[in-house]
Amino acid sequence: MTDASMNSVPVKGSLTTLDARTKKRNAAEKRFKAYGLVAIMIGLFFLVVLAVSILRSGIPAFTQAEVRVEFTLTQAQFDEAESQMLKTKAYENLFIAALQSQLEERSLDVTFDPAAIERLLGKTGSTIREYFRDSPDQIGSTVTFNLAASSRVDGYFKGRVSRDTVVDSRFLKVTDLDLVDALVDAGIVVTAFNWNFLTGSDSGVDNPGGAGIGVSVIGSFFMMLVVLALSLPIGVAASIYLEEFAPQNWFTDLIEVNISNLAAVPSIVFGILGLAVFIQFMHLPQSAPLVGGLVLTLMTLPTIIISTRASLKSVPPSIREAALGVGASKMQTVFHHVLPLAAPGILTGTIIGLAQALGETAPLLLIGMVGFIARAYPEGVVSGFIDPNSAMPAQIYTWASRADPGFYEKAWGGIIILLMFLLTMNIIAIILRRRFERRW
Repeated sequence: MTDASMNSVPVKGSLTTLDARTKKRNAAEKRFKAYGLVAIMIGLFFLVVLAVSILRSGIPAFTQAEVRVEFTLTQAQFDEAESQMLKTKAYENLFIAALQSQLEERSLDVTFDPAAIERLLGKTGSTIREYFRDSPDQIGSTVTFNLAASSRVDGYFKGRVSRDTVVDSRFLKVTDLDLVDALVDAGIVVTAFNWNFLTGSDSGVDNPGGAGIGVSVIGSFFMMLVVLALSLPIGVAASIYLEEFAPQNWFTDLIEVNISNLAAVPSIVFGILGLAVFIQFMHLPQSAPLVGGLVLTLMTLPTIIISTRASLKSVPPSIREAALGVGASKMQTVFHHVLPLAAPGILTGTIIGLAQALGETAPLLLIGMVGFIARAYPEGVVSGFIDPNSAMPAQIYTWASRADPGFYEKAWGGIIILLMFLLTMNIIAIILRRRFERRW
């Protein structure tokens, strides 16, 4: 026998059989996979619960109970109404008379209370007067008015209000629901898609039916233009310098640490900074999308710088070495080779930063961009930047803080629109990454 055979250690196990330790390790791996699967399922469960809650509470905001009345105003009636001291009241009386005649034509046996019309529709006189003053050619013609029902009448159709829960008040009485049912039978009251919610502006605290988010969407759009125009070039330029050109010393290390710290600063701190610097010191217009964009730019810059530097680092060093080896300068290497390869990550980080800025509320509230100032569309591009306006998150916050359940419903609907914008921006980021990404 050789020395090797005499000194060999006997084998206790075999590769083809599982010993106790291997079985224990495999069992631990299976348990870990099970834990991960359970965690994913729990996360998906809460995500589904959140999505169902948002959709269930917000979808009713996209429909509205409307009263459709055919109304003909003669020139004599127009002149007489304009000669009255209470002009809107005169138009309202004409409208109520037209509505009553339509009910009589349909032979509906219902007690008609003219005072109930105001509880069902609110002040209709101003709407009718404004229409015929803006369109005098419609005088003498039959016009169909689609007037939004009051919040409580709309809630009657959506299940928020029932006959058992109605308490007689100046807003609604139990007998008014008999008139509502009669109007439904006559085809005068219908439920239709609420376009005003998408295109309208904020309304008073007593008119949730007329509230819309359209003006706030425009305010968010102008803010995002400011953020994009400032944060993208500044963030990319700062990232290129720090990653490619800056010397490694204590000063650049200090800058990098502070950038990372700024990314974790609460957004309300940026709002206080914007209030102190842009409004109180620089005297920029309060509640303007320009100021909101500047504040959100400060908040978004750290995110863009960090993501851009990560994209630049992901470019293989061999690309730089090859460019320098054939005689390219440092500047040519960065802008002709490194930057194009890092562009997908840069665009993705920028879009994610914009999506984060789009959903911020606290800094906008501190600079005065509250929902109730979003009452009219801007008259032009310049006014869109400097005139007072609101943003979608601030508008949602304002609606959620009001007492009427109709505004609470509109807040959920605004959340759906905001989530649609955020999902769209994230989908664009994913498409850009997959479209331009280079695999090494």
